[in-house]
Amino acid sequence: MDALNQSPAPRRTDGRRFLPPESPLSMVPCRLDRTATPGRAPTGSTRVSTFRRLFIFLGTILLMLAGGYGMHDVVKVGGVTVLEAVLLGLFLVLLAWVAFSFMSALAGFFVLLMRRTPGLPVDPAGPLPAVTARTAMLMPTYNEDPHHLMARLRAMYESVEATGSGEKFDWFLLSDTTDPDIWICEEKTFIRLRHAVDADRLYYRHRPDNTARKSGNIADWVRRFGAAYDHMIVLDADSLMEGDMIVRLVHAMETHPAAALIQTQPVIVNARTLFSSLQQFSGRVYGPLIAAGNAWWHGGDSNYWGHNAIIRVRAFAEAAGLPELSGRKPFGGHILSHDFVEAALMRRSGWAIYMAPTLRGSFEEVPPSVLDFAARDRRWCQGNLQHLAVLPARGLHWVSRLHLLTGIGSYLSAPLWLLFLVLGLLISLQAHFIRPEYFPKGFSLFPTWPQQDPVLAARVFAATMGLLILPKLLAYIVLISDRDERAQFAGSPRVLAGILCETILAALIAPSMMIFQTKSVVESLIGRDAGWQVQRRNDGQLARGEIYRKLAGPTLCGLVLSLSAYAASLPLLLWMSPVVLGLLLSIPLGMITSSRLESPGLFATAETNRPPGVVLRANELAASAPAATAGALDQLSHDRELLSDHMSSLSLARPRRFAPVNVALATARAKIEECENFEDAAAWLDRSELRAVLSHPALLKRLLEMPRSSQE
Repeated sequence: MDALNQSPAPRRTDGRRFLPPESPLSMVPCRLDRTATPGRAPTGSTRVSTFRRLFIFLGTILLMLAGGYGMHDVVKVGGVTVLEAVLLGLFLVLLAWVAFSFMSALAGFFVLLMRRTPGLPVDPAGPLPAVTARTAMLMPTYNEDPHHLMARLRAMYESVEATGSGEKFDWFLLSDTTDPDIWICEEKTFIRLRHAVDADRLYYRHRPDNTARKSGNIADWVRRFGAAYDHMIVLDADSLMEGDMIVRLVHAMETHPAAALIQTQPVIVNARTLFSSLQQFSGRVYGPLIAAGNAWWHGGDSNYWGHNAIIRVRAFAEAAGLPELSGRKPFGGHILSHDFVEAALMRRSGWAIYMAPTLRGSFEEVPPSVLDFAARDRRWCQGNLQHLAVLPARGLHWVSRLHLLTGIGSYLSAPLWLLFLVLGLLISLQAHFIRPEYFPKGFSLFPTWPQQDPVLAARVFAATMGLLILPKLLAYIVLISDRDERAQFAGSPRVLAGILCETILAALIAPSMMIFQTKSVVESLIGRDAGWQVQRRNDGQLARGEIYRKLAGPTLCGLVLSLSAYAASLPLLLWMSPVVLGLLLSIPLGMITSSRLESPGLFATAETNRPPGVVLRANELAASAPAATAGALDQLSHDRELLSDHMSSLSLARPRRFAPVNVALATARAKIEECENFEDAAAWLDRSELRAVLSHPALLKRLLEMPRSSQE
């Protein structure tokens, strides 16, 4: 228990009922322009055989060269023009991206087919081991539904308690909530949860300053409480993990002292719309193949996805302090997509980063509609493009740099695909409307006749599509080769029908996502901040006006592309029909895919046919929703226990002299002084002012003690 051996004596806070005694741990921002101090991590083998990485990269290069050679034969019509040269260059870049993913999937196919264990060797089914380390379960939240949040927290708590190792775990709900009504409701539901489970290892912390968002939230916890714990398991607000898996993760960290982080593979659950069911099905069927392939050649140089992972607290505090980047957004400011960077920094300090894709029991949810997915994707796009400023950091492992490049490329590929389509269209329009030059400059005995080879073009197109579709078939073969998996999915014919339907629907949705991602890249590059919106987690029923407004752009793009292609030739329009059709149908697809499903049908997975216990328990608790909650001030006025606990949770520290003026607090104080009763003051305060009042014990007490108009 390395953290406990170095812990200072706990320092108690002043009567705070929501939190344990503080055990501070130093965590300072690292320097990207300096190499990390060597020798901090325990020695351990993180090497991967050279053969594995040669297999991936040589295979990628060979596929890229073969495809590039074929594409060159297609475009060399009387010499390669400038547009055709650019088109060929784009094709090589995009084909390299596709080929790289294909090679990882191919590796995963052989690993799973031979029943090998990729990544960190963790026994997923043996007797449950005993653990001795202290672990903190951290669930950050930002304006989420408190009732559903506590349902997930309680379900996981009960699952861990059932393993018999519950005393080794403390649970922290780390709130960055800015909505004052949700903040007080969080406290109320947390108090109710504590009473329900009769446990004193459940803690709640509200952070009034949301600096650096989730990464700042976790770093704040490390600095205040980290020294008391060996490990922390970081969750998302929609995360669920089974107690059995949690205990096995802790045991894996205990038996691998060189590991700083072990990332699980979350499985999507609770899909209720067609769109989320598509994501749940594809992630469950294809995800294991991709994860196994990546874990096979990543070894101890793997990556972090920001949630459902266990982290060694000491390694995180020493190596993963994030600096604030200089410059304007998207490259400056706080690092948004923190997970990739934190993994790279810990790897730079000598720690190993592993994946455990065969360990089952890790779950998450997914946005319920295309528009919700695109909104979340916009935030991720800005964060991943910001990694361009992190790439030059000194001392990073080359695989860590590749992870950063992969994240960047996942968004830059969208505008590159769009540019590839537009260039191909322009070349066709040029050939159709501009008369070819039969006798080019210089001596030529015979004229140069324009030639086209549609058969060769079809072969190149079919080969490229094959690299995209073949991994799905390989995943199907792996699934049906496992008797238990095949039975849990209700038979191989049903899975195959689901794969075919998912492939068609995904192909129709992909063009709209290409337009959304291209827009996100452009907005990020011009410095438009994505903000920090609350993710919608309901059934995804969208207003028709919102669908029309937000999907009008993709529809218009489809109309322009179809008319331009038809102007060139009907065969070109037929070639572009998969892209054009998806864009033209974006509005009806948005309506259909956001609709609620009574049953998953062909997209049923093992988890929908036989829901895991922790998922069933969380859904059961969430279904017992309480009556609508009153506003923050009304809740505090009518619940003395809530008011007492809220007051004791607030910081009593006096503000620093010459500190910046809190404008919201100043205006709130002025408004309260102008009012004669509680109702008038409460109605006059806006959300930011009410939040400032709720954070100030004296002013809150003064407001609650004001006379009520009903008493006059």
